[in-house]
Amino acid sequence: MDPFDIFSALKDVEQCWRDRPLELAGRQADLALQLQEATLEEMGNLTGFGKTQAGEETRKPDFLEALKWAGQLARRHHAICQSWIRDLIVQSPGLEGRQRERMLFWTRQLLNGLSPSNYFWTNFAAVKRFMDTNGESLARGLRSFAEDLLEGHPLMRMADTRAFRVGREIATTHGAVVFRNDLMELIQYEPATEATYPVPVVFIQPWINKFYIFDLTPPASFVRYLRDRGFTVFMISWKNPDPSMRNVTFDDYMLRGALQAIRVASAVCRGAPVHAAGYCIGGTALTTLMAWLNREPPGTARPFPVADWSLFSTLVDFSEPGDIGFFVTQKSVEWLEAEMALRGVLSEKWIELAFRLLGSDSLIWRNFTNSLLYGLPPPRSDLLFWNSDSTRLPAAMASFFLREFYLRNRLVGRDALHLGGRPIDLGRITQPLYAVGTQLDHICPWRSTFMVCDKVRSPVRYVLSSEGHITGIVNPPSETSRRKFWAGEARGETDSERWLSRQEERRGSWWDDWAGWLSARSASPGAPPALGSPRYPPLERAPGTYVMEA
Repeated sequence: MDPFDIFSALKDVEQCWRDRPLELAGRQADLALQLQEATLEEMGNLTGFGKTQAGEETRKPDFLEALKWAGQLARRHHAICQSWIRDLIVQSPGLEGRQRERMLFWTRQLLNGLSPSNYFWTNFAAVKRFMDTNGESLARGLRSFAEDLLEGHPLMRMADTRAFRVGREIATTHGAVVFRNDLMELIQYEPATEATYPVPVVFIQPWINKFYIFDLTPPASFVRYLRDRGFTVFMISWKNPDPSMRNVTFDDYMLRGALQAIRVASAVCRGAPVHAAGYCIGGTALTTLMAWLNREPPGTARPFPVADWSLFSTLVDFSEPGDIGFFVTQKSVEWLEAEMALRGVLSEKWIELAFRLLGSDSLIWRNFTNSLLYGLPPPRSDLLFWNSDSTRLPAAMASFFLREFYLRNRLVGRDALHLGGRPIDLGRITQPLYAVGTQLDHICPWRSTFMVCDKVRSPVRYVLSSEGHITGIVNPPSETSRRKFWAGEARGETDSERWLSRQEERRGSWWDDWAGWLSARSASPGAPPALGSPRYPPLERAPGTYVMEA
């Protein structure tokens, strides 16, 4: 079983060197020489060979010194082998670009797992901690490992899942669920100012995680930030699907989910068009919906429900999807579809595994050594708590999204993708766009998110934020923050590097820039709307029911 074509990638590299045995033998000899030189140097460090002064007696190392030396030697050997293998792949003759990148990615996963720091006897800090605690550190680690296995966490927990409770320590902003159907709940948050802008903000979240990434603990809450600046905020909270929802489609998520949320928010706010914002694949969904709305049938006279739209770390063109593309191949999609045919859903375990592998060094192995080898408790982190709270996907919707977006890249094709029976074209979108990418994003590379700039007719303000996929977006203003961003007009731009070279570096968070952009596109503040309306009365207090579903 090889759904991600890892072994075929290895075979491709082997094939490249099969006809060059002498060159390969020379490289192998060079590797052996590097390993030998490192070993002799480290042996000298251990024994004092060649370094003792005249008349001095060479001191024999004790057990801990010898163990420390062994760990150091193992790390040097690992680093040498890692560099050698990388060079071998990079310089493989005849290996195509995407093949080379795929091989480098999977090799990196293997070598990260083989790092000496992941093993007890080659991790000096773990052995020293074991001895200092009379073995208690390893005992705690083993107990934690067993508990995680029993609770269904084979990779071990990233965060202390008992440190936060949704609605208590996290997702605490006051509000109410004002609409609910079988796909989503819509939360409206209470105002915090005497006057609010008449145009509400509607967040369309990705359906692979819970909504509260934008309502973490109060200091990091995007919702609170906007509310405190006079905006009325609505948030989609997606239902966590079960097997009974296997036939729910992408169209359902768009028309009965995102579009319905926009229309309810507009109705509650006296018919005002909304500021629509989408994060990650929630932004992909918003883009699809915007193209659909701009393809209204002839003779339709209903008011356009979206005043402007914003994309946060969003792929529209999937031709260069970043590292996540190594998980989405024809073979892997077929394998996942077979799994989904049995279960009715795409399991959250596969989603979690994929995203943790994208940052395996920090999200898997560092967590492994801290917990198992050092016996440390999982970190108390609201961000990691949210990251561990994955959701499932209906089989029909997941299959459609993987094939039509990742494999076939149909969203950017003119009339290539159909939604609700309507062919859509991004070139018809004219509403102003605010798009954000993040420098270190390995899920949605910023240069790929930049591609939206020449796919739409909208005026585009593009922002590049420092940090990564999550921390570059969840980026609250702070006087002590060292974060930065670049922002400028980008309509019709195709060269991301040229655009960046023309922008001035700014210190701080892009949130203030976005709030200013939104306020400039809204009328003057007035009396805030009530929670809900006669047609959409409050159903229960935020954060609602769906977010609590496991």
